[in-house]
Amino acid sequence: MIVENKSGRVCLLGLLPEELQKCLPDFKSFKVREVFKNISRSLFSFEDYTTLTYTERSFLTENFFCTSATILEHQKDADGTQKISIQIDGGHIIEAVLLVDKDNRKTACISSQVGCPLACQFCKTGLLGFARNLSTAEILEQFFLLERIAGTIDNIVFMGMGEPLLNFDAVKKSILILSHPQGRHFSKRRITISTSGIISGIVRLGTELPEIRLAVSLTTANEKLRRMLMPVTLENPLHKLKEALFDFAKQGKRRITLEVALMHGINTDKQACAELIEFVQPLNAHVNLIAWNPIPELAFLPPTEKEVQFVYRELQTAHINVTKRKKHGGDISGACGQLGKVHV
Repeated sequence: MIVENKSGRVCLLGLLPEELQKCLPDFKSFKVREVFKNISRSLFSFEDYTTLTYTERSFLTENFFCTSATILEHQKDADGTQKISIQIDGGHIIEAVLLVDKDNRKTACISSQVGCPLACQFCKTGLLGFARNLSTAEILEQFFLLERIAGTIDNIVFMGMGEPLLNFDAVKKSILILSHPQGRHFSKRRITISTSGIISGIVRLGTELPEIRLAVSLTTANEKLRRMLMPVTLENPLHKLKEALFDFAKQGKRRITLEVALMHGINTDKQACAELIEFVQPLNAHVNLIAWNPIPELAFLPPTEKEVQFVYRELQTAHINVTKRKKHGGDISGACGQLGKVHV
């Protein structure tokens, strides 16, 4: 999709080489490749394109642009997590997070929508409602802004605001641009898409991007409870979700991660564990236990350490591959489920 700003200039960020060629018909193909490579290197000022002539650089400056977002706020947590609040077209605000692990690997947590239409009861983003999908350029811009702040990024997770599989085409295109051999050549195997369980999107993902890692926010394997907590379950029931996960695993030959947000007194007892084990065992999936992060507007409570340990031991005893996610970004509302600032 070609995006223009109010002055009529066209955004080149978010275009594949063949689309750039159509925008630049008078440029020789190797010059178009240079433009794509420079954009992939986060060079957004056309004056820096030294392999182009002065006339070519001037033409680009007069007719095109690469970025228009503004960082309104940049926060840092003591654990190394960083969060940026970004104002995009229409005055909307989205958030993106930079996570750093113990080996200093950097992961960009990227948003795919303004708000979210799924209204998961334990997620702050769900309180915002849904405004619109992000464009490919707006998705990519988050990655490049985080990288300018923190240096080279090692991994990408579509786990920020919104449901990425409900903005499939823009998310897919952003991945194709980042992984393109003429540009950044970012490995698809270092990219994860986290979904609430959109079955049609999982099917498409398995067919069109089988190399991508898949994470599913499961939370509970109890159908009735999941419908209450995650209304998406009504149209994406657990038995059909399980079938889609089987098929995805076969096509991509990769282990799926199931994310379980543990909440005090909600999904931490023996029955909840038994239901989870029954769901997971045939899939040979990895379970990531996430202690629910406090959100003032919501009435849930984080699990006690005893509850977390109980669930962890139950899954281990059942020979389930399980880890406990270390908390990141809680002091800056940058942890899982906490994104959703509407003003700065």
